[in-house]
Amino acid sequence: MANRHLARTLAMQTLFCWDFNGQKEDLDELIEEGFRQFAPEFDDHGFVRDLVKGVVANLPVIDNYIVKYATEWPLDQITPVDRNILRIGIYELALDPNIPAKVAINEAIEVAKTFGGDASGRFVNGVLGAVYKEIPIKSIDKASPIVKDEQTGKDEEK
Repeated sequence: MANRHLARTLAMQTLFCWDFNGQKEDLDELIEEGFRQFAPEFDDHGFVRDLVKGVVANLPVIDNYIVKYATEWPLDQITPVDRNILRIGIYELALDPNIPAKVAINEAIEVAKTFGGDASGRFVNGVLGAVYKEIPIKSIDKASPIVKDEQTGKDEEK
């Protein structure tokens, strides 16, 4: 299993445990337990920590995306596995400028196929596809450079 795929799997398992237990457990302890149990030789601990902490720090924003784009499913009725896969996918898709959008979507689908139910891959694909189409994803990658207007002294896009 590739390092980043394994990292996303560990992040999903950590978030699943945290979410399943009422979001009350210590994230650092859950992350370390995941490494001990499932990947004792794993060497990219920073990526897992950044992913988990990034999701948790942006949870209200991420959950709003889920509510908006998974219109047939109230947030609390989405399985904990699918909910946390979506959280990681939306975080990477919309909030992490270092992850290409297609990578975020494809990785989320693969994790959903492995750990979710029969329809999880399609469900995650549908929600993330809708998010991708409707919001300015990775605008940092496509933004025009900001330059100072010589006459007004104000910053503007070129």
